[in-house]
Amino acid sequence: MATNPVPRFPDGFLWGVSTSAHQIEGAAELRGPSVWDDFASEPGRVKDGSTAAVACDHYHRYREDVALLAGLGVDAYRFSVSWPRVDSPGGLGFYDRLVDELCAAGVRPVPTLFHWDLPAGLDWLDRDTASRFAQYVSVVADRLGDRVGKWITLNEPAEHTLLGHALGAHAPGRKLLFDALPVAHHQLLAHGLAVRALRASGAAGIGIANSHGPTWPASDEAADREAADFYDVLLNRLFADPVLTGRYPDGIGELMPGDVRADLEIIAEPLDWYGVNYYAPTRVGAPQSAETESGGLTFPAELPFSVRGIEGRALTDFGWPVVPEGLTELLTGFRDRYGDRLPPVVITENGCSYEGLDDQDRITYLDGHVRALHRALEAGVDVRGYFVWSLLDNFEWAEGYARRFGLVHVDFATLKRTPKASYGWFREMVRAQR
Repeated sequence: MATNPVPRFPDGFLWGVSTSAHQIEGAAELRGPSVWDDFASEPGRVKDGSTAAVACDHYHRYREDVALLAGLGVDAYRFSVSWPRVDSPGGLGFYDRLVDELCAAGVRPVPTLFHWDLPAGLDWLDRDTASRFAQYVSVVADRLGDRVGKWITLNEPAEHTLLGHALGAHAPGRKLLFDALPVAHHQLLAHGLAVRALRASGAAGIGIANSHGPTWPASDEAADREAADFYDVLLNRLFADPVLTGRYPDGIGELMPGDVRADLEIIAEPLDWYGVNYYAPTRVGAPQSAETESGGLTFPAELPFSVRGIEGRALTDFGWPVVPEGLTELLTGFRDRYGDRLPPVVITENGCSYEGLDDQDRITYLDGHVRALHRALEAGVDVRGYFVWSLLDNFEWAEGYARRFGLVHVDFATLKRTPKASYGWFREMVRAQR
């Protein structure tokens, strides 16, 4: 466990925690079905056979959870709005109540407008879904905008494309490989249309939560470096370049559907800040003759790269390597690549899966990453905030309830909440920053 005080961050730095609707809300009977409900209903899709029908029952216990936020002393709470719930009668009333409760507790609400739970019957392969999304965003903004000063359009379109549509590991379970690229484009278009809808409603403080991490070549061999560069384009630049520069990386735009030039003008609508979800670097090499596995994912042999393990590092319970310095590398690299096109950065997710209430490994992980973030700040990166994933143990997508990312333990039989040692550490760290 770390004992040295965390370095001081600038006044006004935003400290928070994150969750998502499908992973914690429950009350599935009070909303429409999503693609994740359909996915989880298929045998073998979720490893423990569970669903998010109840999850943490945050829908009914949100006051208790807001009290945990207030006790933690955070400035802000990043949650997501469930599009299927908003599409249901009275669905926005829950978010009205939640936002009111947060404001009364002195915690700033930071809603994410899409965190993977697409309404059943919609499809990101269809261009029209982007327009439908913008209409939904307008409804939410008109209802909550008087109390919300910071918005997130999409969460991790890269993962939703890769895991849900290319590899089939997440909802909707497609294995399209490169034929999934229209999903990426339509999500990016939805982001740009959402920014316009939010601006039209009078909203400010608009950002996106993109997942990023350094890509490390498996060796200095030309084939490994070429494969790593390609992977970096697919998982980093494909989702950052259009938003920040109005261009796709070379060779990618030609693969996208529709009038790409006109769409890029929309995708590149100026942002007030840029959100980064960081967990670990990825080590990538030339293709291999057999499929490869990393971080619980299987990558087919026909891909033009292979994902390798990072050796010599501690691993989380998820099998992800613990590499705090990768966060510094990522942020300084973004500063160098995008220059003044990169708006102020907020770390919208960073966290780890560990068992136990006395979760010293999580404390060590968070301490190391907060220090790495401070080093990026010292190197000149304009970093404005840091959100831990996650407040609560939750439904961890295809892993079911087998992975625990929370600062607060949830007994999924009784739904009792118990703050972990990491909750106390984060509370004291934030308090020392005041």
